[in-house]
Amino acid sequence: MPELPEVETTRQGISPWLEGRVIEKLEVRQPKLRWPIPDDLPQRLLGLTLAPLQRRAKYLLFPVLEKEASWGFLWHLGMSGSLRLVAPDEPWKKHDHVELQVGALAEDTQAPMRLRYHDPRRFGALLDYQGDPAEHRLLKNLGPEPLSDDFTAQALFQRSRNRKLAIKVFIMDNAQVVGVGNIYANEALFRAGIDPRRAAGSVSLKSYQRLVEIIRDVLAAAIKQGGTTLRDFVGGDGKPGYFAQELNAYGRGGLPCKACGAVLCEVKLGQRASVWCKVCQV
Repeated sequence: MPELPEVETTRQGISPWLEGRVIEKLEVRQPKLRWPIPDDLPQRLLGLTLAPLQRRAKYLLFPVLEKEASWGFLWHLGMSGSLRLVAPDEPWKKHDHVELQVGALAEDTQAPMRLRYHDPRRFGALLDYQGDPAEHRLLKNLGPEPLSDDFTAQALFQRSRNRKLAIKVFIMDNAQVVGVGNIYANEALFRAGIDPRRAAGSVSLKSYQRLVEIIRDVLAAAIKQGGTTLRDFVGGDGKPGYFAQELNAYGRGGLPCKACGAVLCEVKLGQRASVWCKVCQV
């Protein structure tokens, strides 16, 4: 499943090719995603100009420039989706469901690239929003961004008091902080030396301070390297990410710990695979 670094990598990759361009066509070949694509969305977008792309959690936001209203559309990649830039003559592939076509700019020397959405499982979403996107039903209850100043150890510590929930499940809760998916939760807890099974309420403020900084570092490093390629994900340029080469925990259950050599343990927490070292993580 694409997580926050993969989505941010996609945003950075496609933004320069879309911002400031006029939407000429939104071609929908399969509207039945997690929620149906609104029937009138292609017509309403026709002729509007794309503003700078944004990201909230794992949602990509495409605001449009319109004098009378503030609105746009949001895209979620689901479990297996990807957005990639393709040439105008690129053949459609199986599971290519939507294509966004934009107009040329004065400085263009060739036809603009098109943005195509590929999603074998069709768990993604393409929906419009009106007004402030932060008030959209899918976004309004989300926690702080992990790379923002709103994500603090003190707040996380206070919200965890008396919580018996495992620390790994706690930091994966989007109400606490967005975008710390399974891969990066495993990795952050390994680097912080915290057993993922520990009750969130038993973790000290000092440990939360270290964990918050490591979460930031892990996510920033993953974004820099284009995300972690697992199964179907590729970035907006069609290339894979390379952070998987640096993983210490995720997917390594039963293998030697890179730090101490002990065999890594694996168990399910919150129905997700959790890998840790019984020596390095307490």
